[in-house]
Parts: sequence; structure tokens; C-alpha cells
Amino acid sequence: MVQTKSEGRRYSGLDPDERDRKRREAVLGAALELFGTQGYAATSVKRVCREAGLTERYFYACFRDRHDCLAGLYAELTDSMRGAVLAALDKTTGSDLDTRAHTGLDAFIGFLTADPRRARVVLIEVVGVSDELEARRNGVLREFADLITAVWSLPKEPATRAAVDLHRLTAVGLVGAVNHLLVDWLQRGQEDDPATLVDVCSALFSAARERVG
Repeated sequence: MVQTKSEGRRYSGLDPDERDRKRREAVLGAALELFGTQGYAATSVKRVCREAGLTERYFYACFRDRHDCLAGLYAELTDSMRGAVLAALDKTTGSDLDTRAHTGLDAFIGFLTADPRRARVVLIEVVGVSDELEARRNGVLREFADLITAVWSLPKEPATRAAVDLHRLTAVGLVGAVNHLLVDWLQRGQEDDPATLVDVCSALFSAARERVG
């Protein structure tokens, strides 16, 4: 295949793929700052570009529109959050269940509270934006509910349908409780110590695990 002079050309020491990756990172960094402080509804593509130091041409080379940018940011944050939780749990293999739950919760809550912008995007800014993002958000919540049952080592096929429902609904309820505690933490100005949030959630998990058996 004939290569044009500009095709594959390095620019400022970066090849085209690296340059595109850097620009995408710049856009997502700007989106995190603006969506996570000013809010998604108050942020235009122009503001994101200005924050990133890029022209709109490069924004649209990365994302179709503002919604696509929010979806991309949400995916990146939740992937990183999931990775942090799984890495923490891997280090506790063989520990008792309460220790594993506390460690996983510490990683989950720690990831979001370490940067309130992450928490705002993941917990507030994506809510109700579109059917697509609601489906993604609910899918992420279900994934963490499934992770709870896996950590608890609950049987995949309990003896009765009632037991199946009890396990599933308990896990879903716990995920919802953690989610709401973090939303409350944000809306109250982040007054509560994240370590206290972890302790509260751990107590809920321990009590629920004892109840479902």
C-alpha cells in the first residue's frame, strides 16, 4: 500500500495513534473536571474544548457528541473502579468474608471519595440522561450485586426459588444502600469521613450475610 507523506507521520515525538490517545485523554480529563464540578447539563462542547486546550475538530474526532463523551467518561471511571475493587479482593483470597467485604468496600468507596468529581459523574450526572446511560448504569449496579454474592460464596443454585430471590434482592439492596450513602455524602458537602462510610456499609453487609445464610 502506498503511504502518503502525512500518513503515519510523527508529530512532536508522537505517532498518530499516540497523538489521538493523548487528545482523547485531554478531552476526558476536561470532561471530568467540568461534568464533575459544574455538571453535565451546564457544560457545552465548547467549554470542554476550551478546558482541554483543543479545537472542536479534535473533540469530534474522539466523540460523536457531548452525550458520547459522558458515556465514555462513565465507562472509563466504572472500569477503573471495578479494577480497583477486584485488585483489592484478590489480595484477600482466603480471608474471612467480613474482611473481604470490608476490603472491597474500602476500595469501592475509596475510589469515589478520593476524587469527588468521580463520585459526582458516576452517581449523579449520568442519572436520567438517556435510556442508554440508564441501561449502562443499572448494568454496573447489577455487576456489583453479582460480585457481592460471589464474595459471599453463596450457592449458585439454592434449594428453592425463594432462596434465589432472597440472595439476589439482598445484594441489590446493599448496592443501592452504598450508592445512596455516597450520594448523601456528596450532597452534604463531603462532611462524613469515608472510613466511617466503609464501616457503616461493612456492618450492613455483615448483618445481611448472616440473615441470608
